[in-house]
Amino acid sequence: MKKIAVYPGSFDPITYGHLDIISRGLKIFDEVVVAVAANSQKNPLFSIDERVGLIRDVFKDEQRVVVDTFSGLLIDYVSSRQAHVIIRGLRAISDFEYEFQIAQMNSTIGQGVETLFMMTSLQYGYLSSSIVKEVCLLNGNIDRFVPPEVKAALRVKLGTK
Repeated sequence: MKKIAVYPGSFDPITYGHLDIISRGLKIFDEVVVAVAANSQKNPLFSIDERVGLIRDVFKDEQRVVVDTFSGLLIDYVSSRQAHVIIRGLRAISDFEYEFQIAQMNSTIGQGVETLFMMTSLQYGYLSSSIVKEVCLLNGNIDRFVPPEVKAALRVKLGTK
């Protein structure tokens, strides 16, 4: 039986921190589904199609990464993918409390679905999509934070050099 995990998020945009979690997930699972949230309560910079396209570009050579979108309850989406694990990345203790509540709710609603918390690698502990967008908007160097495809898309979207 194929071991499938779902890694949900807004990915606006995807960063090297996200890539780190995905690549580490691939060491454990046969397939990682990067599930881009369609109904995010955030105000995204990139459309859902743009986010999906960027992630697919980044992982074009990795067939074990599947990029998809979802709306509604995550637990329903996880079941529809025949997965039994949700991957969540944690940067700091402050992330844990919220993620723990969501994991408990998902465990209650979706019997047999586990949440795997992965601590971010040290070099990405401070990194967030919001910070990357702000640095880019102010014409800062974002080479260490996002892949080249994402950097180019950010520069175009934000009108920076």
